[in-house]
Amino acid sequence: MTGKQKRHLRTLAHQSKPVVNLGKQGLSSKTRREIKSQLLEHELIKLKVLDSCPITNKECADELNQVSGFEVVQIIGKTFTLYCPHPEEPKIQLPAE
Repeated sequence: MTGKQKRHLRTLAHQSKPVVNLGKQGLSSKTRREIKSQLLEHELIKLKVLDSCPITNKECADELNQVSGFEVVQIIGKTFTLYCPHPEEPKIQLPAE
């Protein structure tokens, strides 16, 4: 993903609120399912890492970045933005490279 595309996604995500909170369970299978379902619905979501989370936001972002198709767009403090295009009907059109 190019810088121009990431910049476009950051602009789109600017006004949105976190839809998934990562708490004391960390990245459990239930949390991963919730993230996947939210990404299927919205394509671009924000996640918030709470103080009770056993892993840091950087570790969390690295782990999610390894999942096929997920792209960590931005990390600010304990909030990060995650992007995954819908496999059949993408809503967000990325600018050309």
